[in-house]
Amino acid sequence: MAGRLKDKVAIVVGAGSSGPGWGNGKCTAVTFAREGAKVFCVDRKRAAAEETVGLITKEGGEAAAFEADASNNASVKAMVDACLAKWGRIDVLDNNVGIGSTGGPVELSEDEWQLVFDVNVKSFFLTAKHVLPVMEKQGKGSIVNVSSIASIRSPKGVSYIAYNASKGAVNSLTLAIASQYADKGVRCNAILPGLMHTPMIDFLAEQYAKGEKDHNQAYDKMIAIRDRASPTGKMGTGWDTANAALFLASDEAAYVNGHLLVVDGGITVRA
Repeated sequence: MAGRLKDKVAIVVGAGSSGPGWGNGKCTAVTFAREGAKVFCVDRKRAAAEETVGLITKEGGEAAAFEADASNNASVKAMVDACLAKWGRIDVLDNNVGIGSTGGPVELSEDEWQLVFDVNVKSFFLTAKHVLPVMEKQGKGSIVNVSSIASIRSPKGVSYIAYNASKGAVNSLTLAIASQYADKGVRCNAILPGLMHTPMIDFLAEQYAKGEKDHNQAYDKMIAIRDRASPTGKMGTGWDTANAALFLASDEAAYVNGHLLVVDGGITVRA
Protein backbone atom coordinates (compact mmCIF):
# COMPACT_ATOMS: atom_id res chain seq x y z
CA MET A 1 0.00 0.00 0.00
CA ALA A 2 3.03 2.30 -0.25
CA GLY A 3 2.54 5.58 -2.12
CA ARG A 4 -1.04 6.17 -1.02
CA LEU A 5 -0.52 9.95 -1.39
CA LYS A 6 1.88 9.83 -4.33
CA ASP A 7 2.06 13.12 -6.26
CA LYS A 8 -0.29 14.86 -3.80
CA VAL A 9 0.45 18.14 -2.01
CA ALA A 10 -0.66 18.29 1.62
CA ILE A 11 -0.81 21.21 4.03
CA VAL A 12 -0.53 20.10 7.65
CA VAL A 13 -1.45 22.92 10.01
CA GLY A 14 0.08 22.31 13.42
CA ALA A 15 2.85 20.15 11.99
CA GLY A 16 5.18 20.75 14.92
CA SER A 17 5.04 19.40 18.46
CA SER A 18 4.36 21.42 21.60
CA GLY A 19 7.34 19.67 23.22
CA PRO A 20 9.73 16.76 22.78
CA GLY A 21 8.12 13.70 21.22
CA TRP A 22 5.46 13.02 18.65
CA GLY A 23 2.19 14.93 18.53
CA ASN A 24 -0.72 14.39 16.14
CA GLY A 25 0.42 16.95 13.58
CA LYS A 26 4.06 15.89 13.53
CA CYS A 27 3.10 12.22 13.12
CA THR A 28 0.65 13.13 10.36
CA ALA A 29 3.15 15.21 8.40
CA VAL A 30 5.75 12.43 8.52
CA THR A 31 3.16 9.77 7.63
CA PHE A 32 1.92 11.77 4.64
CA ALA A 33 5.49 12.21 3.40
CA ARG A 34 6.24 8.50 3.80
CA GLU A 35 3.25 7.82 1.55
CA GLY A 36 4.56 10.07 -1.20
CA ALA A 37 3.05 13.49 -0.47
CA LYS A 38 4.87 16.79 -0.68
CA VAL A 39 4.13 18.25 2.76
CA PHE A 40 3.78 21.93 3.59
CA CYS A 41 4.50 21.93 7.33
CA VAL A 42 2.83 24.87 9.07
CA ASP A 43 3.22 25.87 12.70
CA ARG A 44 3.07 29.06 14.73
CA LYS A 45 6.64 28.28 15.79
CA ARG A 46 8.91 28.10 12.76
CA ALA A 47 11.48 25.98 14.61
CA ALA A 48 8.83 23.34 15.28
CA ALA A 49 7.84 23.24 11.60
CA GLU A 50 11.47 23.07 10.53
CA GLU A 51 12.13 20.17 12.90
CA THR A 52 9.37 18.17 11.19
CA VAL A 53 10.70 19.12 7.75
CA GLY A 54 14.13 17.90 8.84
CA LEU A 55 12.72 14.52 9.83
CA ILE A 56 10.97 14.20 6.47
CA THR A 57 13.92 15.22 4.31
CA LYS A 58 16.22 12.93 6.28
CA GLU A 59 14.03 10.04 5.13
CA GLY A 60 14.16 11.23 1.53
CA GLY A 61 10.78 12.96 1.50
CA GLU A 62 9.89 16.43 0.27
CA ALA A 63 8.65 19.12 2.64
CA ALA A 64 8.74 22.83 3.35
CA ALA A 65 8.27 24.83 6.56
CA PHE A 66 6.02 27.85 7.01
CA GLU A 67 5.30 29.95 10.08
CA ALA A 68 1.68 31.05 10.44
CA ASP A 69 -0.97 31.98 12.98
CA ALA A 70 -3.90 29.86 11.83
CA SER A 71 -6.36 32.13 13.64
CA ASN A 72 -5.28 35.15 11.56
CA ASN A 73 -6.85 35.65 8.13
CA ALA A 74 -3.86 37.36 6.49
CA SER A 75 -1.48 34.75 7.87
CA VAL A 76 -3.59 31.88 6.52
CA LYS A 77 -3.88 33.52 3.09
CA ALA A 78 -0.10 33.92 3.00
CA MET A 79 0.25 30.22 3.91
CA VAL A 80 -1.96 29.11 1.03
CA ASP A 81 -0.29 31.48 -1.43
CA ALA A 82 3.16 30.21 -0.41
CA CYS A 83 2.14 26.57 -0.86
CA LEU A 84 0.70 27.30 -4.31
CA ALA A 85 3.81 29.24 -5.30
CA LYS A 86 5.98 26.28 -4.33
CA TRP A 87 3.99 23.32 -5.65
CA GLY A 88 1.06 24.72 -7.64
CA ARG A 89 -1.78 22.80 -6.00
CA ILE A 90 -3.28 21.65 -2.68
CA ASP A 91 -4.76 18.16 -2.53
CA VAL A 92 -5.02 17.70 1.23
CA LEU A 93 -5.62 20.09 4.13
CA ASP A 94 -5.05 18.61 7.58
CA ASN A 95 -6.05 20.86 10.50
CA ASN A 96 -4.34 19.90 13.78
CA VAL A 97 -4.19 23.03 15.94
CA GLY A 98 -6.02 23.12 19.25
CA ILE A 99 -5.84 24.32 22.84
CA GLY A 100 -7.84 23.64 25.99
CA SER A 101 -8.88 25.63 29.03
CA THR A 102 -10.39 24.37 32.27
CA GLY A 103 -13.52 25.78 33.83
CA GLY A 104 -17.29 25.78 33.52
CA PRO A 105 -19.55 28.67 32.44
CA VAL A 106 -19.13 30.46 35.77
CA GLU A 107 -15.40 29.95 36.29
CA LEU A 108 -14.16 30.49 32.73
CA SER A 109 -13.39 34.06 31.67
CA GLU A 110 -14.81 35.52 28.48
CA ASP A 111 -11.29 36.10 27.15
CA GLU A 112 -10.35 32.43 27.69
CA TRP A 113 -13.55 31.30 25.97
CA GLN A 114 -12.79 33.53 22.97
CA LEU A 115 -9.16 32.37 22.75
CA VAL A 116 -10.18 28.70 22.66
CA PHE A 117 -12.72 29.38 19.90
CA ASP A 118 -10.24 31.48 17.90
CA VAL A 119 -7.67 28.68 17.92
CA ASN A 120 -9.95 25.64 17.76
CA VAL A 121 -12.68 26.83 15.41
CA LYS A 122 -11.80 30.08 13.68
CA SER A 123 -8.52 28.59 12.43
CA PHE A 124 -10.37 25.68 10.76
CA PHE A 125 -12.81 28.13 9.19
CA LEU A 126 -10.00 30.31 7.85
CA THR A 127 -7.93 27.48 6.38
CA ALA A 128 -11.04 26.12 4.66
CA LYS A 129 -11.94 29.61 3.45
CA HIS A 130 -8.67 29.93 1.53
CA VAL A 131 -8.11 26.30 0.51
CA LEU A 132 -11.62 25.44 -0.72
CA PRO A 133 -11.49 27.70 -3.83
CA VAL A 134 -8.22 25.98 -4.80
CA MET A 135 -9.68 22.50 -4.38
CA GLU A 136 -12.90 23.46 -6.18
CA LYS A 137 -10.89 24.73 -9.14
CA GLN A 138 -8.90 21.46 -9.17
CA GLY A 139 -12.16 19.48 -8.96
CA LYS A 140 -10.77 17.40 -6.12
CA GLY A 141 -9.48 17.67 -2.56
CA SER A 142 -9.70 16.31 0.96
CA ILE A 143 -9.95 18.23 4.23
CA VAL A 144 -9.26 16.41 7.49
CA ASN A 145 -10.15 18.21 10.72
CA VAL A 146 -8.85 16.93 14.04
CA SER A 147 -11.66 17.23 16.59
CA SER A 148 -11.92 15.21 19.84
CA ILE A 149 -14.19 12.79 21.65
CA ALA A 150 -14.73 15.78 23.95
CA SER A 151 -17.09 16.98 21.21
CA ILE A 152 -19.51 14.13 21.95
CA ARG A 153 -19.00 13.47 25.65
CA SER A 154 -17.81 15.37 28.71
CA PRO A 155 -15.44 13.62 31.13
CA LYS A 156 -16.74 13.21 34.65
CA GLY A 157 -15.13 15.44 37.26
CA VAL A 158 -13.38 17.78 34.79
CA SER A 159 -14.81 20.97 33.33
CA TYR A 160 -13.61 21.85 29.81
CA ILE A 161 -16.66 23.68 28.58
CA ALA A 162 -14.88 25.87 26.00
CA TYR A 163 -12.94 22.88 24.65
CA ASN A 164 -16.08 20.71 24.55
CA ALA A 165 -18.09 23.40 22.77
CA SER A 166 -15.33 24.34 20.32
CA LYS A 167 -14.76 20.73 19.26
CA GLY A 168 -18.52 20.32 18.81
CA ALA A 169 -18.36 23.34 16.51
CA VAL A 170 -15.54 21.67 14.54
CA ASN A 171 -17.82 18.68 13.96
CA SER A 172 -20.63 20.91 12.69
CA LEU A 173 -18.25 22.88 10.48
CA THR A 174 -16.96 19.61 9.02
CA LEU A 175 -20.46 18.36 8.18
CA ALA A 176 -21.49 21.69 6.64
CA ILE A 177 -18.43 21.82 4.37
CA ALA A 178 -18.87 18.17 3.42
CA SER A 179 -22.45 18.80 2.33
CA GLN A 180 -21.77 22.04 0.47
CA TYR A 181 -18.74 20.81 -1.50
CA ALA A 182 -19.61 17.16 -2.15
CA ASP A 183 -20.66 17.82 -5.76
CA LYS A 184 -17.46 19.78 -6.36
CA GLY A 185 -15.19 16.82 -5.70
CA VAL A 186 -14.10 18.01 -2.27
CA ARG A 187 -14.47 15.81 0.80
CA CYS A 188 -14.37 16.95 4.42
CA ASN A 189 -14.11 14.60 7.39
CA ALA A 190 -13.05 14.80 11.02
CA ILE A 191 -11.07 12.61 13.39
CA LEU A 192 -12.17 12.38 17.02
CA PRO A 193 -9.14 11.16 19.01
CA GLY A 194 -9.62 9.84 22.52
CA LEU A 195 -6.98 9.65 25.22
CA MET A 196 -3.70 10.08 23.36
CA HIS A 197 -0.18 10.17 24.79
CA THR A 198 1.27 13.25 23.12
CA PRO A 199 3.77 15.94 24.23
CA MET A 200 0.82 18.01 25.49
CA ILE A 201 -0.11 15.21 27.89
CA ASP A 202 3.50 14.98 29.07
CA PHE A 203 3.37 18.72 29.75
CA LEU A 204 0.12 18.41 31.72
CA ALA A 205 1.52 15.48 33.69
CA GLU A 206 4.60 17.55 34.51
CA GLN A 207 2.36 20.39 35.71
CA TYR A 208 0.39 17.95 37.84
CA ALA A 209 3.61 16.58 39.38
CA LYS A 210 5.16 19.97 40.04
CA GLY A 211 5.66 20.57 43.75
CA GLU A 212 4.91 16.96 44.67
CA LYS A 213 7.35 15.30 47.08
CA ASP A 214 8.07 12.49 44.62
CA HIS A 215 7.88 14.15 41.20
CA ASN A 216 8.45 11.01 39.15
CA GLN A 217 5.86 9.04 41.08
CA ALA A 218 3.28 11.81 40.65
CA TYR A 219 4.01 12.03 36.92
CA ASP A 220 3.69 8.27 36.48
CA LYS A 221 0.45 8.32 38.46
CA MET A 222 -1.26 10.71 36.04
CA ILE A 223 -0.08 8.75 33.01
CA ALA A 224 -1.30 5.52 34.65
CA ILE A 225 -4.73 7.06 35.33
CA ARG A 226 -5.13 7.95 31.66
CA ASP A 227 -3.89 4.53 30.55
CA ARG A 228 -6.40 2.79 32.83
CA ALA A 229 -9.23 4.95 31.49
CA SER A 230 -8.79 3.39 28.05
CA PRO A 231 -10.48 0.03 27.38
CA THR A 232 -7.19 -1.10 25.82
CA GLY A 233 -5.26 -0.35 29.02
CA LYS A 234 -3.06 2.11 27.18
CA MET A 235 -3.46 5.56 25.67
CA GLY A 236 -3.24 5.91 21.92
CA THR A 237 -0.49 7.89 20.19
CA GLY A 238 -0.15 10.52 17.51
CA TRP A 239 0.50 7.72 15.03
CA ASP A 240 -3.04 6.42 15.56
CA THR A 241 -4.40 9.84 14.62
CA ALA A 242 -1.98 10.04 11.68
CA ASN A 243 -3.04 6.67 10.27
CA ALA A 244 -6.68 7.73 10.40
CA ALA A 245 -5.78 11.00 8.66
CA LEU A 246 -3.89 9.07 5.98
CA PHE A 247 -6.95 6.98 5.16
CA LEU A 248 -9.26 10.00 5.00
CA ALA A 249 -6.77 11.96 2.88
CA SER A 250 -6.18 9.12 0.43
CA ASP A 251 -8.25 8.03 -2.57
CA GLU A 252 -9.18 4.89 -0.62
CA ALA A 253 -11.67 7.15 1.17
CA ALA A 254 -13.02 8.60 -2.10
CA TYR A 255 -16.62 7.91 -1.02
CA VAL A 256 -16.14 8.87 2.64
CA ASN A 257 -17.49 12.38 3.21
CA GLY A 258 -18.94 14.10 6.26
CA HIS A 259 -17.73 11.33 8.56
CA LEU A 260 -16.69 11.81 12.21
CA LEU A 261 -14.12 9.05 12.71
CA VAL A 262 -13.69 8.14 16.38
CA VAL A 263 -10.18 6.91 17.24
CA ASP A 264 -10.36 6.18 20.95
CA GLY A 265 -9.77 2.48 21.70
CA GLY A 266 -13.46 2.11 22.48
CA ILE A 267 -13.83 4.54 25.38
CA THR A 268 -16.94 6.21 23.93
CA VAL A 269 -18.83 2.93 23.64
CA ARG A 270 -18.55 2.31 27.36
CA ALA A 271 -21.69 2.91 29.39
